[in-house]
Amino acid sequence: MSTATTSSASAATGNRWLILAGGVLVQLTIGAVYAWSTFSKAIQGDASAIELSKVQATIPFEVAIGMLFLGTFLGGRIQDKRGPRLVALAGVVIYSIGIMLASLTREASDLWLLILGYGVLGGFGLGLAYIVPIAMLQKWFPDKRGLITGIAVGGFGFGAVITSPLAQRMIDGMAGYDVHPTKAFLWLGVAYLVFGLIGASVFKNPPAGYVAPGVAAAEAKHDTKKQEQAKKAARDFTQQEALSTPQWYMLTLILTISVTAGISLISVAAGTATDVAGMSAAAAATLVGVMGLFNGGGRILWAAVSDKIGRMPAFMGILGLQGLALLAIPHIGNAAAFYVLCAIVYTCYGGAFGTLPATAGDFFGVKNSGGIYGLMLIGWSIGGIIGPLLISWLIGEDQAYTMAFTVMGIIALAGLVIPFIAKPPKHA
Repeated sequence: MSTATTSSASAATGNRWLILAGGVLVQLTIGAVYAWSTFSKAIQGDASAIELSKVQATIPFEVAIGMLFLGTFLGGRIQDKRGPRLVALAGVVIYSIGIMLASLTREASDLWLLILGYGVLGGFGLGLAYIVPIAMLQKWFPDKRGLITGIAVGGFGFGAVITSPLAQRMIDGMAGYDVHPTKAFLWLGVAYLVFGLIGASVFKNPPAGYVAPGVAAAEAKHDTKKQEQAKKAARDFTQQEALSTPQWYMLTLILTISVTAGISLISVAAGTATDVAGMSAAAAATLVGVMGLFNGGGRILWAAVSDKIGRMPAFMGILGLQGLALLAIPHIGNAAAFYVLCAIVYTCYGGAFGTLPATAGDFFGVKNSGGIYGLMLIGWSIGGIIGPLLISWLIGEDQAYTMAFTVMGIIALAGLVIPFIAKPPKHA
């Protein structure tokens, strides 16, 4: 390694931890989208003037998850060419404006405002902001791709931990908010804007010739494992080359199946907690917030586990445990067991998001990871539409929770075949 390269690496070393902190802050902000079931429950409450059916109350969340793919697709491509900061700042602004627009909803005829604000604008801005730290941080931490991307997207999972109980307190404690729960979106949107802009303002790609301190240390110690990780990061596919491989579609399908299964519970978590486990509305809102810890923690946990046992064995654990827990949920009538099963599903659901970015980096390199992984997130959008719609339809007005969760569990278990056969491209 040349003196100039070493100097560049040293100068950038301190910056990468600040950039990681900024990435987590942005992900916390946009991860609040997972608190939707708290709002959905409140909107359908007896006091609410916004009289929506179970299916109607699912639509804004579905649209948000559907729109995020457009954001990740465009954001990934623009970031690869123009850098991360501009894309992240734009994403935070659009997302926050969408949430604030949703606060104007007052009755059922205003459903279009929820769909436009929370769904279309919120989902698109979410996608723009989400893809940036994932792609950027793999370049700063080529020696710790699994763990670092797990930490970054872990922030996304933790977003609901803060937002769900806070939103419930606003709905219960502020005058008129039980009648119009969407009023809380105004204050939340302002908070998202402030904190999201602070986090995104520190984003930047590493300088030319950058070598991560961990890789430099591995070279000095002849650590072949970390050197091999660095070599993998240098083997870069173009987006077109990645799309020409069956492996890209296999990884995308793994994400689609995991999202379909996991987000089905997330979208109805508050209602399921009251109807199946007998919790109060406040306890259900607390559960949604606590489960955000497992969603976020699962992203870090499974990403770190995948660094140890391999990416495909990790995905087999993620899908298998998720499927078994979903099958068991409708047969549990007490809060403690319900918490445990939900924790398993949320941990595994988050784990797929924590593990997939590093897997894509292993398979296709990190130079064009924004565009390549951004396209994979179509699986998030597909699963985000199918999962909530399917489970709400299966539950229906008859409260058919057993049928609904059995179907979702089988979907997750059927997906086990994909990581079993998926292998890295031979020319990677």
